[in-house]
Amino acid sequence: MLLLLPLAVWPADLEKIPGARLVDDPGNDGDSFLVKAGGKQLRIRLYFVDCPETSLSAATDAERVLEQSRHFGLTNAAQVTRFGEEARRFVERTLAQPFTVHTAGANAPGRFGGRIYAFVTDASGKDLGETLVQSGLARPHGMAHESPAGVSGKVTAERLRDLEIAAMLKKAGVWAESSPERIAELREMERRKKEELERFRQEGEVPTQIIDLNTASLRELKALPGIGLKLGPRIVQGRPYQKVDDLLKVKGIGKKKLDAIRSRVAVCLSPATTQPNGARAP
Repeated sequence: MLLLLPLAVWPADLEKIPGARLVDDPGNDGDSFLVKAGGKQLRIRLYFVDCPETSLSAATDAERVLEQSRHFGLTNAAQVTRFGEEARRFVERTLAQPFTVHTAGANAPGRFGGRIYAFVTDASGKDLGETLVQSGLARPHGMAHESPAGVSGKVTAERLRDLEIAAMLKKAGVWAESSPERIAELREMERRKKEELERFRQEGEVPTQIIDLNTASLRELKALPGIGLKLGPRIVQGRPYQKVDDLLKVKGIGKKKLDAIRSRVAVCLSPATTQPNGARAP
């Protein structure tokens, strides 16, 4: 069962801003979007929930997509981003009428500066985050806060986890394509990665960014321990990969060499979306 990130309850009270409108913006997605509220524009990030990403345009997006695919039991990135687009369109429809924003103005980090955390209540009075989880278009994950109704962050998190289980059983949204046979394996892979990063932090080491074997540049591959000028091109020629262990098919890479780089590589993208030269398929 997924646990939220360490919860933090901001001491500031929530400000209620009724009559908000969604602003059409290319940076909008399911859990982060631009709104016009209280006579100004605000870019808000929903409390408690995380929708699938809509693209792989940045390295941080790719890492998040990998994490999301493992949580949802999906086997390729194309599925994740497709449901990310579905979540974005769902929010556009749900917020077509004026809605209410509740925010304490807490800063939400991300590639868009000036984002703030908020709750959103749609025109029918429903919480948008809950609706997204019920619809199978978000997972309980992220920053918490006491709800506008005064419900504690802990209780809200537990309710969202229950809603996620219900969505799973109904095969709603993303759960319709989840792989029951692989979900335990995929989530175990994500836990191992997080444990490795935690070990790095405890030892005072700086973790190296994980790269995708199907999209990494030749320069990134050559920088891996023991790969260099000779094996880097062979890895590129061996694409696409379905799993990290497929590297054993590359001449010159044995179990010992693979174990040396395993914590620094992943297979994030679907082989169907990747060409042998590493470019994405049109």
